[in-house]
Amino acid sequence: MTRGKEYSRDDRYLTTRITADGRDGFPVEPGRYRLVVSRACPWAGRSVIVRRLLGLEAALPMAVAGPTHDERSWRFDLDPGGRDPVLGIERLQEAYFARHPGYDRGITVPAIVDVPSGQVVTNDVPQITIDLSLEWEAYHRNGAPALYPPALRPEIDAVNEVVYRDVNNGVYRAGFAGSQESYADAYERLFSRLDRLSARLEGSRYLVGDTITEADVRLFTTLVRFDAVYHGHFKCNRQKLSEMPVLWAYARDLFQTPGFGDTVDFDHIKRHYFTVQDDINPTGIVPVGPDPSGWLAPHGRAALGGRPFGDGTPPGPVPAAEVVPAGHNPAPPVSR
Repeated sequence: MTRGKEYSRDDRYLTTRITADGRDGFPVEPGRYRLVVSRACPWAGRSVIVRRLLGLEAALPMAVAGPTHDERSWRFDLDPGGRDPVLGIERLQEAYFARHPGYDRGITVPAIVDVPSGQVVTNDVPQITIDLSLEWEAYHRNGAPALYPPALRPEIDAVNEVVYRDVNNGVYRAGFAGSQESYADAYERLFSRLDRLSARLEGSRYLVGDTITEADVRLFTTLVRFDAVYHGHFKCNRQKLSEMPVLWAYARDLFQTPGFGDTVDFDHIKRHYFTVQDDINPTGIVPVGPDPSGWLAPHGRAALGGRPFGDGTPPGPVPAAEVVPAGHNPAPPVSR
């Protein structure tokens, strides 16, 4: 946060791609790469959900960093000895420096690391999930849904653009605003967009078409953090999500769909925002609430029709090593 300044996200990503034909020098190979995430981060949450929906757990193993970090980077403090057991590093920063010594941009998650070299290949948030859908198709599970179907891509892209600008990044523009004017602008744009999304979803179960797509994934990761973090911590307080009937029901529908709620860790989410962002919360006190049990309340959205996975099927059980710890989530979500 810089007093008097509008918040600006550093989106200078490493845009190298992992592709089926290896045209950037990194071909899709099962087991070669490691997806590094934090369950606290909404941007990383996208890749966790898409990876699970597509059934890429075996092809693209995942490393989960702890919910807090310092100025140096995310830490593997959830692992024995504080090191990722495959990469052998304590901090994600080491993989960035292996690629670019003295790397001076954000050490961000999600990041995909090439295990043989120990180097980050990409942290290009919007491209990673698209490539998981398109470039990793040979390793999708049987019954994997089409999250980015060709006929719907222009509409998905258009929805994603405004959701990113006004909602995904909009909550940050409000929370890290350096002036009353920039905060008010972010606040108005956020809630205006949420109102429009609510109107769009009033008669449609999903954002684009009648199945879950990339657009739903991108909106969900912000909505699921809204009441726990953004409403109070980021001053996005016109209403709670739970006070917006259509969006609240839509978010619960997704949460209760396998692949969404079973990736969410409310404990990590709150510890990250309220501990790391000490310019906003200098005491470091982490709120006890809100009660997450409401996420399991009936949503009634099935009456709108739609097929969550299209011609596909739900993902199977979460791999044992990736189950969110008991008490960090209200309960295992169930389909409704």
